[in-house]
Amino acid sequence: MASEVTDIHTDSAGETTPRRLFVYNGGFLTSKRIRRILALSGWDVTLGKPASGDWVGVWGKSPTAPRGEAVAEKTDTPVLRVEDAFLRSLFPGRDGEPPIGLMLDRQGVHFEGGKPSDLETLLATHPLDDTPLLDRAREGMARLQEAHLTKYAAVDPDLNAPDPGYVLVIDQTRGDASIVHGGANEASFQEMLYYAQTEHPAARIVIKTHPETSGGHRSGHFTQEHCNERISICDAPVSPWTLLEGAVAVYVVSSQMGFEAIIAGHKPVVFGQPFYAGWGLSDDRSPLPFPRRRRTLTRAQLFAAAMLVYPVWYDPCRDRLCRFEDVLAQIEAQARAWREDRHGWKAQNIRLWKRDHFQRFFGRNKAVQFTNGPDRSEMHWGRPEQPLRDVTIVEDGFLRSRGLGAELVPPMSLVLDDRGIYFDPTRTSRLEDLIRQRATLRKGQTLRAEALMRALINQGVSKYNLSGELPVLPDGHRILVPGQVEDDASVRYGCDDVNTNLALLQATQQPIRTRQSSISPTLTWKRGFALVRCRTAIWTV
Repeated sequence: MASEVTDIHTDSAGETTPRRLFVYNGGFLTSKRIRRILALSGWDVTLGKPASGDWVGVWGKSPTAPRGEAVAEKTDTPVLRVEDAFLRSLFPGRDGEPPIGLMLDRQGVHFEGGKPSDLETLLATHPLDDTPLLDRAREGMARLQEAHLTKYAAVDPDLNAPDPGYVLVIDQTRGDASIVHGGANEASFQEMLYYAQTEHPAARIVIKTHPETSGGHRSGHFTQEHCNERISICDAPVSPWTLLEGAVAVYVVSSQMGFEAIIAGHKPVVFGQPFYAGWGLSDDRSPLPFPRRRRTLTRAQLFAAAMLVYPVWYDPCRDRLCRFEDVLAQIEAQARAWREDRHGWKAQNIRLWKRDHFQRFFGRNKAVQFTNGPDRSEMHWGRPEQPLRDVTIVEDGFLRSRGLGAELVPPMSLVLDDRGIYFDPTRTSRLEDLIRQRATLRKGQTLRAEALMRALINQGVSKYNLSGELPVLPDGHRILVPGQVEDDASVRYGCDDVNTNLALLQATQQPIRTRQSSISPTLTWKRGFALVRCRTAIWTV
C-alpha cells in the first residue's frame, strides 16, 4: 500500500538512499511535520539546482508552484506534487495545525480534472476487488460518520442542523485551486444555487460555509445577501454528517463534501470536475470530455482508493508512517478531547498533586479552574456523597499507570461520566450506555476489540502494571480471589453483604466445602490477591 511503502532507490554502491526533492516554497522548509512525512516516505528535501535522478517538489497548484514547475522544465526534472490528505487535522492549516497525512502525486494533482493524476489512475485501473481492502473501506466509512470526522474535524456533533428536508449547497473559498483546475469558475456557484432552487422548488436551501470562511481566513462565494425566506447560511461548526443526513439533495462544485455526500449515500449534483466525479456515483453537470473515467465504482471502491491506497499517513505519537486506521484513531481522540474540553472545566475535589496532570488532560483548549465548593457544570473526582447538579464524575481509567496512585504516580487515562459512574450500580452510567450501543458489533469493531484483548494479554498489561517478583502459585487447579481495599468506592457502592476480603473468602470457600468437604484450602496472600487451591476448577470471583 502507498501509505506503508517508502520511496527509496538503490545507488551505485548498493545502499538505499532517499531521493533528493528540490523545493522552492518556504512551507516545505518551515513545516517540520511536512518535512518529516516526506523524509519517512523517502524524500530528502533540499534547495538548489536538481540534477539527473532528482525531483522537484511543489505544493499542488499553489501560487508558488510555477517556480518549481519552471525549474523542472528547464532542468528536465520530474515533478512531485504534494497536497494535504482528505483527513487532515482539527483546524485548517491557516490556524497553524500541521497535517496528519499527505498526498504525493507523480502525475498531477487530484483536483485537476483536465489532466491525469495518480489518484485518477488508481480509480481507473486498480482492481479494487480485494475483500480485506473493501472491508477496511466499509469500516472506515462507518467510523468517519460515527465519530463525525471530516477534513477539518473541529465540528460539534451536538449542534443541531436545520429541520430535515432541505437542499444542501456547499460553498468554497474564493480562489481555491480546485475550482479553476476543476473545470469551474465563480459563475459555477451562482449556477449551482440557481439549479438547486429550480430543481427543488418546494424545498428550503441551506448553504454550508467553508471552515476557512467561518474562521475569517478567506471569503466564500455566498453571503447573507443571498439569503431570503427560503435560503439560509449555515456557518456554525455543525457536523457535515449531520447536515448530510437531513438533506434531500446535495449540490457541490468541487468541494470534498461531495465525496462525503457519496459516502453518506447521496448522489451529489456536481458542477466541477473533482476526483470523485465520473465514476457513476454523482450527477455530473460538467463531465470530463476525455475517456479516462469510464469505470463505474462502488462507494467502498472509491473510498479504498482515495483514503487507504493513495495517501501517505503519519502517526505523530510513534513518529512513523502508518495505516489509515491509526490516523483515524488519532483524529478520533483529538476531536473528542476538543469537543469535550473547549468550553473549559471547573473541577472540584481534585488533590493538589493531580492538578498539573488535569491541566494536561483537560486544559489544552482552556485552562481548568479548580474550585472548593459546589458549582454548576463542574467536574468532580469520584462520586459525590451528595447529588450535585450538572456534574461530570472523573475517575481513573482501566489502564491507569505503571504504579499506584497512592504513591502519587499520575494516571495515563481517566474516565469522564456525566450520567453516573461505572462502579455505582444504583444509577445508569455512560459505560452502560456504550455497552448497550455495542450489543451488535460491526465486523471491524469485533476485530478491533479482539486485537486489543490479545495485545493486553500478550503484553501482560493491567491497571497498575506493578513490578516485582510474581508469587509462587500452587500446583493444580486454583480459585483466584482478588482482594480489594475495603473502603474503595466500588465496594461501598457495588456490594451488599459480601463487602470485605474475609467475607469474599468465606463466600468462595462455602460452595467448595459443600461440594467436596475433604478439600483443605491453602491461602496465599501476596500483592493484593488471595489464591485458594482446589482440585476442582478455576473460579474467578
